[in-house]
Amino acid sequence: MNPREGVSLGLVAVPLVVAVVGPFLPYGARTGLPYSSEGVLGTDGLGRDVLGLLLVGGRTALGMAIGAVVLAYLVGGLIGLTAASTRHRWLDEGMMRPLDVLLPLPSLLVISVVAVGWRASAAAITVAVAMVNVPTVARLVRAAALDAASGPVVEALRMQRESWVTIQLGYVGRSVLGPVAADLGTRITLAVFLVASVNFLGLGLSPTAPDWAVSVSRNREGLLLQPWSVLAPALLLVSFTLGFNLLADRLVHRSRRLVESTR
Repeated sequence: MNPREGVSLGLVAVPLVVAVVGPFLPYGARTGLPYSSEGVLGTDGLGRDVLGLLLVGGRTALGMAIGAVVLAYLVGGLIGLTAASTRHRWLDEGMMRPLDVLLPLPSLLVISVVAVGWRASAAAITVAVAMVNVPTVARLVRAAALDAASGPVVEALRMQRESWVTIQLGYVGRSVLGPVAADLGTRITLAVFLVASVNFLGLGLSPTAPDWAVSVSRNREGLLLQPWSVLAPALLLVSFTLGFNLLADRLVHRSRRLVESTR
């Protein structure tokens, strides 16, 4: 592991460990006066321990974003692979054209409407973020898989009566590893931005939720009084997105070498 990979892994690991392990740590959160210096990182505008909020706020801040990207790739990836491998043009058009209609819709507006309709529902926001990403994921996977899906290797596998799953995941799927790896860094970053934006605007989770983006929004007026109530959750969000983008760049190079070695 080179120094760059070590730094990238560290930037991702710190907020990820806080989000996963934090809720289970036996930390005795304190309460006190608003924006006071009591405790390790002081208190927020409601007098709650900032460190205690950080330890439990990552579950929604990162969990919703990562869950949305996973769901987007499950749905969009399946649509893209099916559209690329089908021999029926009408099926390809029928799967992709409705998604093209969804592409021009402003992502934040769609998610905000869903958030208002299902206020404080983490599941609804996660699904909304996933759905606005499905069209671009499906188009990306379809474009990356077209050459491999129509090539002679796939025809030979079909003549050998290999299953659709074996062909698509065993061979065609490898051809999309590079584009998917390149897209994954920006996709995760975008999902974190969308989830954080909705929560920051007060359209998502409850204003008293410990979510990192909610904490930034709620305590921004007290930045000069107690900066850690804003800086700590903001730094964790920035650390995760920056580190994940750097790791995604390394993953792109490695996936390219993997694809080239299998040719």
